[in-house]
Amino acid sequence: MPRLPLPRRGFLSLLLAAAASAHAANPTVEIIAFAHPPVLNALKPLRDWLGQQGKRVRWVETDMESPAGAQRLRALGITSHTPLVILVDGRYAHTRADGSTLALIGFPSSGGGSAWTIEDAKAIITGAMQR
Repeated sequence: MPRLPLPRRGFLSLLLAAAASAHAANPTVEIIAFAHPPVLNALKPLRDWLGQQGKRVRWVETDMESPAGAQRLRALGITSHTPLVILVDGRYAHTRADGSTLALIGFPSSGGGSAWTIEDAKAIITGAMQR
């Protein structure tokens, strides 16, 4: 039986890089929020949806009243009172499909104006999953 040559280090590095980039395609969602109603109630549809995404998205929640939550908000430069922040791949400012901009900060609305909705957050996360 003929002996196949072992892959060279460059090929192996390329293969590992390709595997890492495929893994990096899964977006990371970070929710920093108050851990009490009405914020918990407002985020329930998003949490349920994220839970259905399986390994297609990584997500983590941090209580903004915890030391870690307060430190994270400071690192983001958010100093005003806000009930929640949602980061998708480290950013809370995003562009909708129609070209308008929104920031996933504050309480979600039921739609309209410059406010954001849970559906906006889902659309942004879905777009990140498709990149």
